[in-house]
Amino acid sequence: MLKLKVPEMSCGHCASTIDKAVKSVDPEARVAVDLASSTVAVETGASENAICEVIRSAGYENEKLAA
Repeated sequence: MLKLKVPEMSCGHCASTIDKAVKSVDPEARVAVDLASSTVAVETGASENAICEVIRSAGYENEKLAA
């Protein structure tokens, strides 16, 4: 499971945008957003780099957290 810190994520719209971005790479991905801690957990078969990059492309900087 990939865990990311997404500091600019602050609302439901942000969470939805990130969810859609991840699912554009892997439609079967499981995305769990925690707005309170500004984190996203992704369970996917796609590469970590692909997930991080698609979230950046959606407008959200992110960094990988230790699992």
